[in-house]
Amino acid sequence: MITRRAFVSLGAAAVAAPAIIKAGKPTKRLPIAFSTLGCPNWEWKTILDQAARRHFAAIEMRGLMGEMDLPKSPQFIGAKLKESLKDLDALGLKISDLGASTNMHEPDAAKRAKQMDEAKRFIELAHQLGAPYVRVFPNQLVKGEERKTTIDRIVAGLRELGDHAKGSGVTVIVESHGEFVTAPPLLEIIKGADHPNVALLWDAHHTCVAGEKPAETFKQLRRYIRHVHLKDSRSPKEGEKGRQYVLTGSGEVPIKETLKVLAGGGYRGYYSFEWEKKWHPEIEDPEIAIPHYAKVMRQYLAEVGIKA
Repeated sequence: MITRRAFVSLGAAAVAAPAIIKAGKPTKRLPIAFSTLGCPNWEWKTILDQAARRHFAAIEMRGLMGEMDLPKSPQFIGAKLKESLKDLDALGLKISDLGASTNMHEPDAAKRAKQMDEAKRFIELAHQLGAPYVRVFPNQLVKGEERKTTIDRIVAGLRELGDHAKGSGVTVIVESHGEFVTAPPLLEIIKGADHPNVALLWDAHHTCVAGEKPAETFKQLRRYIRHVHLKDSRSPKEGEKGRQYVLTGSGEVPIKETLKVLAGGGYRGYYSFEWEKKWHPEIEDPEIAIPHYAKVMRQYLAEVGIKA
């Protein structure tokens, strides 16, 4: 048995390693990824080192060393961008997607223009990095505004971004997030956009917590799902505010059931761990949560017939 303190110490020592693993590329990995939202203080090479050590296939970029506007990160500008691509290739790692903070519902013209500009810059960076997707948020129904007006604005924005992505090899994926966390409203905006470069990021945590069964969500949205977020949580106890994020498999979110639905339905994308350490510093550190996710997912995926 290893104590928690010893485990943390070992993890910290590994993270402190200054160089990327020198081992050759693995022949095959499980289709798992993790978001950098879960390791906001890790440097670029630490992220890659940990991904390789834990046998992840991809990394979901959602900020780097405090910079959430990824096109402005020094790691992805000029000669550094070329170095980053070499770092990824050396370890056989991919970038699954880039997570923009773009809110498609924004009614203020000036703010909306800024949001759209961000998404377009992310699309251009994704093209340079060979990342297939850029995530955006739907995100809210505007208070005092007719629902249709907000929906039409979201749809128009998705079409505009889809057009911008033409020929880039990048698809804009709208996440089940905010007030759009069940299949009907998500289907409404994706069908409304009706664009070959617009699809869905299924955050299974949000749809399940909203009361929708995984099979129900998948049945309605399966043709649009390109990427999946997974995380676990439990209901709040007395004195706690809101749901509490917990290590994978120890909460109430039916992750194993979700995997069974996805694998049985022919999903071929990544199963990405979105551990919200950036927004919730009180939850487990990445040195614990990320290896734990990899371990649990190896077991869960094997049970549904997916092996490395």
